[in-house]
Amino acid sequence: MNHTQWGFIFGAFLLSYALFEIPSGAWGDRIGQRAAFIRIVIWWSIFTAFTGLTVGFFSLLLVRFLFGMGEAGAFPNAAGAVSRWFPAQETSRGISIVWSGMFAGSAAAPFLVMKIADAYSWRAPFFVNGLIGILWVLVCISWFKNNPSEMKRIPDTERTFIEANRRYSKHSQKHPWEKVLKNRSLLALVLVHSAASCASYFFLFWMPSYLKNARFFSKNEILWTYTIAYLSATIGCFFSGHLSDWLIKRKGIKFGRRSVGFTLLSVCGLSILTQTFISNHMTIITVLTIGVFFLSPMGIPAYGTCVDIGSHRAGTIAGIMNFFAQLTSFLFVVVFGKLVDASEGFRLPVYILAAVLLLCSFGWFLVDPSKPLLGDEDAKSVEKMPNQLEPV
Repeated sequence: MNHTQWGFIFGAFLLSYALFEIPSGAWGDRIGQRAAFIRIVIWWSIFTAFTGLTVGFFSLLLVRFLFGMGEAGAFPNAAGAVSRWFPAQETSRGISIVWSGMFAGSAAAPFLVMKIADAYSWRAPFFVNGLIGILWVLVCISWFKNNPSEMKRIPDTERTFIEANRRYSKHSQKHPWEKVLKNRSLLALVLVHSAASCASYFFLFWMPSYLKNARFFSKNEILWTYTIAYLSATIGCFFSGHLSDWLIKRKGIKFGRRSVGFTLLSVCGLSILTQTFISNHMTIITVLTIGVFFLSPMGIPAYGTCVDIGSHRAGTIAGIMNFFAQLTSFLFVVVFGKLVDASEGFRLPVYILAAVLLLCSFGWFLVDPSKPLLGDEDAKSVEKMPNQLEPV
C-alpha cells in the first residue's frame, strides 16, 4: 500500500474513535467508569484479534473503523476515574499513573511484537494482544470499583478523605451543552490537545516510515528508537505528574497547568524541527526521544484541566476535548500521507507539523482551570477545594 492508503487506514480508526468519544465519556459519567472500561476493553480485544484476520486494504479499513468505535472513551473515562479516586491536589499524579502505564506498554511492545511475529507470523501478535485484553477485563470485573466507598480493603480514614476532597460530586442537573461549547478554556484545550494529538500520531503511525524512507534507518534502529523514546515517555509521565502537583501547590492551579502545558508542547515542536537538520542517526534518536519525552505528559495538564473544570462531568468534558482532537488527527494522518506522496518526501509535512506545535503551544495561556464548568454555587466550592486540602 502507498502512503495515501496508509493514511486512510490510520484515519479510519481516528474518525470512528472521534465520533464515539463524547457518547462514551458521557456514558461513563452516568453509569460509572467500571462498566465503561469493561465494554471498551472487550471490544478492543475482539477487534485486535480481527485485525490479524484481515486480507487486504478494504478489510483492514473496516476493522480499523470498528476498532476505533469500540476503543473510544478510554481516556475520558480514565479522567472520570481519576476525578472519583484521587483528592484534588493529586489529580496530576493520578493521570500520570495512567499515562505512564500506557507508555510502558509502548516501550515494551516493539520487541515483544516482533519476536512473536518472527516466530510465528505477523498475524500472531494481534491474537496474543486480544487474549491479554480479555485477561485484563477479568481483573477489572473482580477488582475495580467506581468509588472508594465500594472498595472493602481501603481504610475508612483514607476512603473518607478521598471522597471528601475529590473533584467528583454527585449531580442530577442537565448538562449545560451551550455553556460548555462556548467556554474559552475548553476551546483553548481543544486547540492545544489537537496539536498534541497530531504529534502523537506522527510518532505512533508515521515515524517508522519516516525513519526508514527519509532518514534511512535500519529495522533494528527503528525498534530501538521506539523503545528508548517510549521508555523515556514512561519516566517523563511519572515525574511530570508529581512536578505538576508541586507547581500547583506552590504557584496556583492556573500557573501550574499553563506552564507545564506550554513547555511540553513547545519543546516537542522544537525537537521535531531540530532533527530535520541532523544527519547522524544517534543524534536523531536523541532529539526525537526528547520530543517524545516532552510530548508524552501532555495528557496530564490537558486531562487534569478537564477534571478541574468538569468535576462530576470530567469524562464528558474530556470526551468533548478528545473528540475534536481525534477528528483533527484523522485529517492530519490522511493529509500527511497525501503530502508525502505529492511532495515525494517527508520534509514539507514534518516542517508543517513542527510549526503547528510551536504556534498552538501559546494556546495554553488562554486556558483557565480555576473556573469550573458548573453552576455558580458548585463552582465556588470547587475553586476553594485545592486550598482546603492538607497533605496526607
